[in-house]
Amino acid sequence: MKGEEIPHKMLSQDAYSSWLGIEILQNAIGRCKVGLTIRKDMLNSMNKAHGGISYALADTAFGFAANSHGRYAVSIETSINHIEALEEGDYITAESVIEKVNNKLGFNIVEVKRGEELVALFKGVVYRTQKQWKNN
Repeated sequence: MKGEEIPHKMLSQDAYSSWLGIEILQNAIGRCKVGLTIRKDMLNSMNKAHGGISYALADTAFGFAANSHGRYAVSIETSINHIEALEEGDYITAESVIEKVNNKLGFNIVEVKRGEELVALFKGVVYRTQKQWKNN
C-alpha cells in the first residue's frame, strides 16, 4: 500500500475520528494535515471546547503521519500544550510533521491552529512495529 493511501484507510476504520468529523486536508509520506469544526457537543462546562478535542485531532494527525511510512506505528508517549481556548464553530487544523524516524521510533511535532493562530502544540513518540500496511 502506498504511504499516501494509509491515512485514508485508517480514517475509514476509525469510528472515533469519524464521529469527531475529522477530514484529511493534505497528506504525504511523513506528513498529514487534518481538520474539524468545533460542535456544541464538544464544549465543556465553561462553554469552551474540551481539551480532549484538540488533543484527539492532533493525535489523529500524528498517527496518520507516523503510519504513512508503511509500517504500523503506535504511540508510546504524547503530550499537549493548550495555548488558546476554542469556541463552538471554530475550524481547527492539526498538521503533523515527522521530525525524526529511525528503525523503531518516530518523533513528531503537531501544530494545532485556528486559521494561522497556533492554539495547541502536541508532541509524540511512536513505536514502529515490523507489521506492514497492506491493501486488504
